[in-house]
Amino acid sequence: MSVLIKKCTIVDKNSSHHKTVKDVFIEKGIIKKIAKDLDVKAKRIIQEKDTYLSIGFADLGTQVCDPGFEYREDLESVSQAALAGGYTAIACFPNSSPAVHNKSQVQYILNKTQNNKVDFFPIGAITLETQGKDLSEIYDMHHAGAIAFSDGKNGISDNGMMIRALQYVLPFNGLVINNPLDKSSSHNGQMHEGLTSTQMGTSGIPSVAEELMVSRDLQVLEYTQSRLHIHNISTANSVELIKKAKKKGLEVTCSVAALNLIFEDKDLSDFNSNLKVMPPLRENSDVKALIKGLKDGTIDCITTNHTPWDIEHKDLEFAYAEFGAIGLQTTFSALIHYLSKDLSIELIIDKIAQSPREILKVKTPILEENQVANCVLFNINQSFTFSKDMIVSKSHNSPFINKELKGEIISVF
Repeated sequence: MSVLIKKCTIVDKNSSHHKTVKDVFIEKGIIKKIAKDLDVKAKRIIQEKDTYLSIGFADLGTQVCDPGFEYREDLESVSQAALAGGYTAIACFPNSSPAVHNKSQVQYILNKTQNNKVDFFPIGAITLETQGKDLSEIYDMHHAGAIAFSDGKNGISDNGMMIRALQYVLPFNGLVINNPLDKSSSHNGQMHEGLTSTQMGTSGIPSVAEELMVSRDLQVLEYTQSRLHIHNISTANSVELIKKAKKKGLEVTCSVAALNLIFEDKDLSDFNSNLKVMPPLRENSDVKALIKGLKDGTIDCITTNHTPWDIEHKDLEFAYAEFGAIGLQTTFSALIHYLSKDLSIELIIDKIAQSPREILKVKTPILEENQVANCVLFNINQSFTFSKDMIVSKSHNSPFINKELKGEIISVF
């Protein structure tokens, strides 16, 4: 198969063609030529206005639900959702049944996805069944191919366990990923604790529930001198804490979920359970701080926070609905639609394509001649209505159903 892409703007900070308008010729999975006005024969020619070409996106912390919860999502459906959204790599959290807490579970994911168009990077559980009690087989999972270690949606609340995890990965320079939520401070809250939660009569999750965990993790990191990624922060104070830690020289990175950049707690006033997510949507001042943190480099990457739920767990009264929304298919378009005035296209691509791979220390594709084609073509000005029948995930818990989005994925190579 050969493809000629005409007059696309290349977005790849590592490429010599970055921010230039070129023709790109791809043949048998290899980028053969990048130049102006190419005259070559190709089975497929793509020529549209306002097209951009970047490396394939990468998501850190995807919930794949396989094995054990395949009715919500499985490895095949999550890969289809990823490709539909421009993602060619996902680092998957270990919250399955059984959890990815030993080498056989790591090998299960790698073996089942070895011929997939999407690169799967298993994240091994820090504790058995992600229950926070007994340390898992971290060293064995590392040798089996685990890319990092985390209890995923279940944050490590035990101080001693967090210290041991960070110390255990030191010999092989491993990465620990923690979800910053102190559940003992969240009071079974359903959304951000603030004026809106009070008006709605809903129990809240205070900002301090996150910030206590962030502060604890940074202190433990300074003690162990290990590597830490704080997953999906949501408050202005968390941004400041991490900024100070980076200035100290600590090896810490952090991410933010796309929905926490787009929506606020007041958007929950109609009790839309598809916007009931974790971390919860915070206040406008938090959103502004998160966007500023992306611009100044404090926040390293943006995640889809892809969390599939079936209708029985999501289409309920607000207080009983589970936390989470699917996001692989819509994250890029939502960022373009809602945040193009705040974030440049180059910064968005960096935060969803290059930075996640740099954090995980995996090979980053590059848009150069004679390199493997791992790229996505999109139109940033093309609008579309995201309908329910467009969803390729097994679960349909998306806040964007019947919403207009801008930034259409044309093709993934």
